[in-house]
Amino acid sequence: MENYVLNHLLSEFQLPLKSPVLVFSLILFIILISPIVLGKIKVPGIIGFIVSGIIIGPNGLNLLEKNSAVNLFSTIGLLYIMFIAGLELDMNEFKKKRYKSFAFGFFTFIIPLVIGFIVCHYLLGFSSSAAVLTASMFATHTLVAYPVVTRFGISKNEAVAITVGGTILTDTAVLIILAVIMGAGAGTITYRFWLQLIISLGLFSAIMFLLIPRVTRWFFVRLDSEKTSHFIFVLSVVFFAAFLAQLAGVEAIIGAFVAGLALNRLIPHSSALMNRIEFTGNALFIPFFLISVGMIVDVKVLFEGPEALIIAGTLTAVALVSKFLAARMTGFIFKYSKAQTKLIFGLSSAHAAATLAVILVGYSAGIIDKNVLNGTIILILATCIVASFVTESAARTIALEEDEMEFGKITEAAPESILVAVANFDNMEQMVDLATLLKDNKSTIPVTLLSVVHNNKDAEDNLRLARKRLEGLKHYAAAAEAGIRVMSTIDYNAANGVIRASKERSSTLIISGWPRKSSFLNKFMGDKTERIIENTDKNLFIVYLSRPVAVHDRIVLICPPHAELDMGFGLCIDKVSKLAAELSAPVHCQCDIRLQGIIADYLSRKKITADFNFSEVKNVDESEDVSAWLAPDDLVVYISARKESSAYYKDFDDVHVKMERIFRNNSRILIYPKVQADSNG
Repeated sequence: MENYVLNHLLSEFQLPLKSPVLVFSLILFIILISPIVLGKIKVPGIIGFIVSGIIIGPNGLNLLEKNSAVNLFSTIGLLYIMFIAGLELDMNEFKKKRYKSFAFGFFTFIIPLVIGFIVCHYLLGFSSSAAVLTASMFATHTLVAYPVVTRFGISKNEAVAITVGGTILTDTAVLIILAVIMGAGAGTITYRFWLQLIISLGLFSAIMFLLIPRVTRWFFVRLDSEKTSHFIFVLSVVFFAAFLAQLAGVEAIIGAFVAGLALNRLIPHSSALMNRIEFTGNALFIPFFLISVGMIVDVKVLFEGPEALIIAGTLTAVALVSKFLAARMTGFIFKYSKAQTKLIFGLSSAHAAATLAVILVGYSAGIIDKNVLNGTIILILATCIVASFVTESAARTIALEEDEMEFGKITEAAPESILVAVANFDNMEQMVDLATLLKDNKSTIPVTLLSVVHNNKDAEDNLRLARKRLEGLKHYAAAAEAGIRVMSTIDYNAANGVIRASKERSSTLIISGWPRKSSFLNKFMGDKTERIIENTDKNLFIVYLSRPVAVHDRIVLICPPHAELDMGFGLCIDKVSKLAAELSAPVHCQCDIRLQGIIADYLSRKKITADFNFSEVKNVDESEDVSAWLAPDDLVVYISARKESSAYYKDFDDVHVKMERIFRNNSRILIYPKVQADSNG
């Protein structure tokens, strides 16, 4: 019996490990322990994953082999990196800086290609085809260090945007070169080859940018309450896009990145869905990919003779120097700071997936030999280590600089505190989503969800029920890691409860649902909303959402004359701009010429990158003409004014009626900006 138990244990721990449970447990322990241990000695966690892969891989202790399961998770991790890069790309900023991305893409492609060909052909004596193939490897790079950028919260920095944009351009060009070289070797480079490539890429682009967004929007609207289904649907799109890219003749990573671009507008950065996507990738799939990169590294090749060592050192030096020159050239031309130039170099210097794909294809075809393959493996290890250290150093510097720029803005104003008045629990998830997107990312004060229970004989039972339902909303909001606190109270009047709570919480912004129609005797918007407008001077957003927040394509902002006279006007522009950035949606602002200049100057001074375009409207009545060109996915935002405001005039008395009549099929937000400083805190 003892021998049986011993033999069973030995069989389970026979190397390489075969048990899927044991293999997965080992990987999870590495993912858990590596960042903790290396964090103590200030080494980026990414390096820990790669080094761990070297140690446990077939060229190390041989604890694991590169089997189908490891390859599957590794592929998922790589696709995840590219997908998140496309998803987090600030599309408005990218459009404005697209020429810079094209310029960086050109530099980071042509400089390594030229230097690499000269060194490989004339110094190392490679044949022309081998030199071109190896040189094209230098031009590729993998965003291995991108999780560092996400962790430091600088993914919206311009340097990141142009690097990500340049990455997809250069990798696409390199993979096309690879296809051409392989086709030339097989003698298939004919007009049919180019025709097939162009048609297939055209069909792929049409499916991804025309069909997929429409299907995704339909899915999100139809299954708004099925949040788990949203996540599964997004993953399905990513891998379907990767497969389509392969069918089109390019690598799967191109498809994953394009999927991120296609879904960019439909997944706000602060949403619960985005949090689920990033959490799953950063916790499991991306570390798995980095560990698998380490598993292909064989440090023993350095001791196989001087030729292998010389080739490995030369390839690594060329890879790093050429990428450094491309980053310096880009930074010099566009006058980036040293930290931004350093960040561009860090992000673009790591070679992994695309590099390995190019070299493995060339090795299998007999174009390059074993020394180049082994040298490339060492190159991958060295560049990933350099990229991790450089990116972390640059990201920390940029994050500190951005914090210093924001410090004055934070200390000048009172801390932001948002109060959401809950009246109808049926659509409150959408209201919570909106509050999460509007909330300042730097605010540490949780969003308050408030339910006011009418003071009658059933008040205590209703209060318990309200608290239970609010806790459900709190659980929902937790998926986005948004700070949420719930509050329920009893009052004889719902409006009085909201007003009192806003004072107790020192709220700077109140969000209230669009009131239901009341009896025909009440010609106002309803007792609650009217009382809140009259008895508070805080910023007030009255909201009606006809569909999920994330599916809105454009924000139509209507600003009547003299709207800037209210103290809260600047905050309103800030919130509209933040919502536009989260949705990657343009803002079509209708106002008079004078106010256009004021808003444009405000956006410039605050360095707000939202895509604003203007058209002239001389008075509020002309806004009715807007309905003629509105689309169902447009969000209409109207800035009104209270009676005591200098911006008020008589047309505001029934603005809610006009909005409900003119924009009845659209989501809408009616804003009452803050009038004066609180006298009661």
